[in-house]
Parts: sequence; structure tokens; C-alpha cells
Amino acid sequence: MRSIWIKAALLLAVVWLIAGGAIWWAQGRKPTPERLAAYVDSHPIEGKSANDRAEVIEKAAKQLNGLSYDERREIRFSRKLDGFFRSLSPDEQSRFLDLTLPEGFKQMMEALNKMKPNERKIFVERTLNQMRRDEDIPEEARERFREDPNTQKIIDQGLKSFYSEASADTKMDVAPILEQMQRNLQQLR
Repeated sequence: MRSIWIKAALLLAVVWLIAGGAIWWAQGRKPTPERLAAYVDSHPIEGKSANDRAEVIEKAAKQLNGLSYDERREIRFSRKLDGFFRSLSPDEQSRFLDLTLPEGFKQMMEALNKMKPNERKIFVERTLNQMRRDEDIPEEARERFREDPNTQKIIDQGLKSFYSEASADTKMDVAPILEQMQRNLQQLR
């Protein structure tokens, strides 16, 4: 009888070790902002072949898409991918955006939909204040905006996600942002 308990305890210990190892392995593979930044820093694309460049872009996009909404915001505000993005050719930039924008906007719409109405109101007010401060855009920035082929892609993808994935309440609450965005875009053009 005693050997059955020993065998059961050993079997349970083995199961826990396997489960713990699997969890440790899975957490080690989950993308983080730090891992993504380290990846693009350790895989510069300058001087690489087109296939190698495409592979780095695909892997970076996959890691970015594996981040949560808050992690994506963290990496965007830290500007850790700016150098990587600027090092891409215009076609590569377009490809990177094609790979990452849909997931990013989807996560943003999910976050907006999950907000309580009062949280969304605060978000809208803060965003509107920022947009109004940015109304007086220097001519240099206007020129960059007009020349950047990806600007329209970003706007189109954002609006597509907004109209297809935002709840009715979110659409109503965020409408003032869209109106201000339209005013700002008209000034840029």
C-alpha cells in the first residue's frame, strides 16, 4: 500500500514538473516590448538581402501583434521601433503596416468598447485637447504628411476598424474625435 502512495506522489511530482516547464517555456516565448526592442536592435536590416529583410519584418510584426494593447502603447510611446521603421524602404514600411495595423486598431477598439462611459468621456476629452493643441501644424509637418504614402493607409485602416468593431456607444462617444480629426486633416491638405 505504501508503494502505491509513493508512486502516486512521484507521478504527481512529474506531472507538476512537466506543467511548470511548459508554463516557463510558454512565458519565455511570449512577446514583450523589451523582447521586441531587443529583437529589432539585434537584427538590423541594413545590408541584408531582400529575403532576410522580409524575414526580420515578418518576425517583428508577429511579435508586435502578440503584445497586449497596453504593451503596444508602451512601445509606441517609448519610440523603440522608430529607428527600425525608418530603416525600412517605403514598400517595407507599407508591408509592416499591413501586418500590424489591423491588429493594433482591433485592440484599440476592444479597449474603447470595454471602457466605462465615464472613462471613455475622459479619454475623448484628453484626446480632443491634444488634437486642438496640434491644430497649428508647421508647414514642414504638413509637407511630410502630404508626402507620406502610409498616412492615408493608417487613416483608412483606423476608420475601417472603428466602423466595423466599435460598439454603438463607442461610436457616439468618439464622434467628436472624428470631427476634430477631419478638421485637422483638412488643414494638412
